[in-house]
Amino acid sequence: MTVVNDAVIVAAGLGSRMLPTSAYLPKESLPLVDIPAFIHLVREAVNAKASRIHIITSAKKDFSTFLEDKQEYHSLRPEISESLFSLEGSIKFFIHTQDKPLGLGNAILQSLDHIDGPYLVLLGDNIITDKFSSVQDFQASNASSRLVSAFNKTGLPCAAIYSVPESEVSNYGVIELNGDKISQIIEKPSVENAPSNKVLCGRYIFTKDSKELLTSTYPVSEFGDFQTIELQKHWMNGNGLIAVDLSDYQWYDSGNPLSWLKAQIDYGLRNLDYSEDLQEWLKQRLNHR
Repeated sequence: MTVVNDAVIVAAGLGSRMLPTSAYLPKESLPLVDIPAFIHLVREAVNAKASRIHIITSAKKDFSTFLEDKQEYHSLRPEISESLFSLEGSIKFFIHTQDKPLGLGNAILQSLDHIDGPYLVLLGDNIITDKFSSVQDFQASNASSRLVSAFNKTGLPCAAIYSVPESEVSNYGVIELNGDKISQIIEKPSVENAPSNKVLCGRYIFTKDSKELLTSTYPVSEFGDFQTIELQKHWMNGNGLIAVDLSDYQWYDSGNPLSWLKAQIDYGLRNLDYSEDLQEWLKQRLNHR
């Protein structure tokens, strides 16, 4: 069985929809209530047994502080899970810079000289989780683990999908299913032309052949931002692209201020540290608008 040792966290985007915040700090560093989004992603990758984590960034972003051991802070709040301050020494990090914003395929390509085999891809502005534990008992998301399990069963590339309201399908890549395989991807269709309400949601397992495909068959010079869509279509037309449905999770997007504000409220309402007090405050606030 081929082991998925590598995870690629893509955090190179300019984050223009999150301005002015993203002019001062990476949007991936913003906290989801009390834990930075980037830490959620790293812990999710580690939970999926990845031991080599590749960070795709841009020249104006700096994630170095997130890769430093923060054990000294644990002594200030020993009740907080130690996993939120340090990582296992066996985890190796690699930083890769995307010099120009040439799309997701080009971003991933920056890491592929250092990867030999299948690898996870996690989009840096998407948190997908079913864990709402307190910081005392932090539990990482199982989303990437679900993809690894599907890959271990099939040996085929995988893409996570998520059910959204029909009114929102025009914002995403919408898929059609044939059993457990994706048979069609339509990028941002109208509601009338959408084959389903299931969309790609920022978690993938790409296979070793992706490097050759991204450099020779689907180069950014010809396919631009649609490079990874064409890559997935290549697999769909071959042995198959497996769909992993994560609709039973919560999907939080830091792509724009309103979606991130909703994420804060939803995560807070589900989190044992804050839910009771937050619910009471919201009731009072909504009654006195």
